[in-house]
Amino acid sequence: MTNTDVIVIGAGAAGLFCATEAGKRGRKVIVFDHAKRLGGKILMSGGGRCNFTNMYASHENFLSQNPHFSKSALSQYTQWDFISLVNEYGIKYHEKTLGQLFCDNTAKDIVDLLLSECKKAKVDIKNRTEIIDVQHIDNRYIVNTSQGVFSSESLVVATGGLSMPKLGATPFGYKLAEQFGIPIVPTKAALVPFTLHEQDKKVIGELSGISVDASASCNNHSFNENILFTHRGLSGPAVLQISSFWDPGQDVEFNLFPNGNLLDDLLEQQQTNPDIQLSTALGKHYSKRFVQAAIPYFELENKPLKQHNVKQLQTAAEAFTQWQIKPNGTEGYRTAEVTLGGVDTDYVSSKTMEAKKQEGLFFIGEVLDVTGWLGGYNFQWAWSSGWVAGQVV
Repeated sequence: MTNTDVIVIGAGAAGLFCATEAGKRGRKVIVFDHAKRLGGKILMSGGGRCNFTNMYASHENFLSQNPHFSKSALSQYTQWDFISLVNEYGIKYHEKTLGQLFCDNTAKDIVDLLLSECKKAKVDIKNRTEIIDVQHIDNRYIVNTSQGVFSSESLVVATGGLSMPKLGATPFGYKLAEQFGIPIVPTKAALVPFTLHEQDKKVIGELSGISVDASASCNNHSFNENILFTHRGLSGPAVLQISSFWDPGQDVEFNLFPNGNLLDDLLEQQQTNPDIQLSTALGKHYSKRFVQAAIPYFELENKPLKQHNVKQLQTAAEAFTQWQIKPNGTEGYRTAEVTLGGVDTDYVSSKTMEAKKQEGLFFIGEVLDVTGWLGGYNFQWAWSSGWVAGQVV
């Protein structure tokens, strides 16, 4: 049996960051991961450029049964702390929109930073390793792996959620929590595209590739970004954001003219260009292909504006600004960026990430019932939760 101070299961963002912090304190740390390639999810995030944090990150950008749980970790290790580390490594980055920070080059810059920090902290990383079972005997955690048996004083579970199984996502972390009597808040795919019912898909599938600025609303939450029509349904930032708040069977409302008043616009065009068709008037704001599909889909009459009365123009404006659609479902964990739900935070210390009734057992990152919005928030949760656990493991 190999003895060490800390074992971390999961070599993703949270696991590697926690390992480096523990190593800096002189703790002997071993990290296990079953993947061949380290940081797979980091490498593919942000279109390969890794949206590594958000300048406006706060606890209000996270979903959890306990909305206050993330406060402590986020205040102990902030986005500015991680930005400072990125600057230390000379990594070039830019703000895309809404405080989202992306690498100028590739996500590999962030993986290299983490591996470099691990090397400096003398962290031992063992990938391609299967965890067979975990036991707690005489105040030590005995981890039986495909590379032998290891024993540690502290065990950190950083195994992520169920999203993107192709990258190796498994329910291992949830099963381990339940083994030690810690319940799991029911999980579902989040930050995920919607699929549509056949009658909607027939029309919308033809619009595949078109992007429209929109506001998406559901369950008293609203996000104003763009939406993307796909051959399966709806995607794009506004759709991914609202998917975290949507439940099966509910409608989602889209305002496809979120930054103005479409009725006023149409009335003005009616005054200045009364002979143009409704499709031409709408074509000033949307692509021709989109308008051609939308007019029959919304059951509108395409005739000159002068032949529309105010009520008809109001109906047209409302069709585009109060479009309600009932998704058939989501694309599920296959394409979901994160998993909603997870290890119940009522059983975990918000200050240290240690299980309240199981000394030496820690949960960090996505495995917990803490889910960020789209835009770098989930990475910030990985850094913050990993950092606080790293100070005490």
